[in-house]
Amino acid sequence: MQAARFLPTTVKEIVALGWDSVDVVLFSGDAYIDHPSFGPAIIGRYLESLGLKVALVPQPNWRDDLRDFRKMGKPNFFFAVSAGNMDSMLNHYTPQKRLRSDDAYTPGGLAGQRPDYATVVYTKIIKQLFPDTPVIIGGIEASLRRFSHYDYWSDTLKPSILYESGADFLIYGMAEKPLKDIASVFIHKKPLDEIKKCNQVAFLIDAADKNFTSENILELPSHQMCLKNKESFAHAFVLAEKEFNRTSPAVIVQQVFDRMLVVNPPAKAMTESELDNIYNLPFTRKPHFRYRKNIPAFEMIKDSVTIHRGCFGGCSFCTLAAHQSKFIASRSEASVLNELNTISSGKDFKGHITDLGGPTANMYKMKPLDKKLCDKCTRPSCIYPALCKNMDNSHKSLVSLYQNALKVKGIKKITIGSGIRYDLFHAKNREEASGKGLDAYVELLLRHFVSGRLKVAPEHTSDSVLSNMRKPSFNIFLAFKKKFDAINDKYNLNLQLVPYFISGHPGTTYTDMAELAITVRQNKIFCEPVQDFTPTPMTLSSVMFYTGLNPYTKEKLYIPKSLIEKENQKKFFFFYKRENQEVLKNILLKIKRGDLVARLFK
Repeated sequence: MQAARFLPTTVKEIVALGWDSVDVVLFSGDAYIDHPSFGPAIIGRYLESLGLKVALVPQPNWRDDLRDFRKMGKPNFFFAVSAGNMDSMLNHYTPQKRLRSDDAYTPGGLAGQRPDYATVVYTKIIKQLFPDTPVIIGGIEASLRRFSHYDYWSDTLKPSILYESGADFLIYGMAEKPLKDIASVFIHKKPLDEIKKCNQVAFLIDAADKNFTSENILELPSHQMCLKNKESFAHAFVLAEKEFNRTSPAVIVQQVFDRMLVVNPPAKAMTESELDNIYNLPFTRKPHFRYRKNIPAFEMIKDSVTIHRGCFGGCSFCTLAAHQSKFIASRSEASVLNELNTISSGKDFKGHITDLGGPTANMYKMKPLDKKLCDKCTRPSCIYPALCKNMDNSHKSLVSLYQNALKVKGIKKITIGSGIRYDLFHAKNREEASGKGLDAYVELLLRHFVSGRLKVAPEHTSDSVLSNMRKPSFNIFLAFKKKFDAINDKYNLNLQLVPYFISGHPGTTYTDMAELAITVRQNKIFCEPVQDFTPTPMTLSSVMFYTGLNPYTKEKLYIPKSLIEKENQKKFFFFYKRENQEVLKNILLKIKRGDLVARLFK
């Protein structure tokens, strides 16, 4: 394996490598952290592994004479643009649309080092300076804005980010496989139109051009129709979500004014060996040496390990499946243990691994019992409203990984930082639980992998709200809490179970929030990690928020839209604070629910 060094970020670093040019220039809205938890680093390293010379420009200055965009010159192949590990608007603004005071992906946590709608801004600048060089956009911001989408921060329905940015191509989801195909086009000097045949790629053509490369085509309602009619937008979302939940999706097209958006089907999920190879790339696992201040996001994840990609939870408000897909791709145990050995042998390692996880910590190596049944399925979730009978939810592979991880020399403690889906522990009987290693996993988790507090996400207590969220009944959380308490007592662990809750989700009323407050008080649950719902692009919840409908049932929903109501709903989590009590009492009396006042404040 080649010796670890950073990707070049300046002309001086390029000259030191003996290069006279670069093949790809990658722009990122994040600081450059050469660690496999950060997308731009993975993409840069992967392109490098294909034999390409890659330079990276982190957080370019878009407000001066644009020297950061000029300094690398014209690449031999293409420019690649990513807003970073987060959508730039979610990075910048709170659910109350207030400007955030910090940025975890910037040295010193300094805010304001990337523009709003960073992908669009960066791409327009590059196209202005280098109009003849292809620009390929990707990352979570581009991925989740590939179709017509609701943008909460401008309160508008925006067209595909391809149309707004002027980029030549968009890669959605995890980008390694399409990048390999695209790199081949450039390496072998094929016509650029060959990229239009690549899986997981989106592009624009003239609306009058119907010469598609596939006969299997699904056309969504046009962006113009979505602008005129909210039901058309809701229908477009349902069509797209169902199609992407198929194992063999069609090409999806959508007219955007005088252009036609073409979104090719995703590449097949990575195999175990392919994923192992990604995480075996020569990352330095450090921020670039140019930085003098700590980068908060790095400090949080520097000693964490990703063990799989994908999530089949299908939560309405979550972007994970839309970006990483619902199909699980896992690394081998040997690959994970090898990374743990690399971390533990580092001179700065203090002995604590802060996560062995992924989008969901306990979906490692989960797969269908019969893949052929999945070929007929379009369910967005394999676990809601109940665990699919075709899903193998065995935790035995994870138990083995955890047990062997504890044996790695130099590791004193491992905690699981990723979220746990406790509904995956739900079994019909003890025999089923034992056969799948469910009880063994819970005991191992609590005894050795939780440091004081275990965070889980029931999200709400109301069945109607949970239904809109695609989350299980609160009773399943209470059943897990009972199991948690029993293990806690059995081993005298003194652990705390910490649930996450969300206020302001579509369909949530003041009555729902009051009943949540009453329920958590009755069960002696302390609401600490809570959040006000934020509509993010390409989620079911954001479609509900914008349209006022459940797109699948056409049922009208109550939508808490005003910032005042969103703020007041959140106050129910803290009903015990004296400064909130008068406000909450007045709210409940106004909606003629004095009975809830008596129950909540008795």
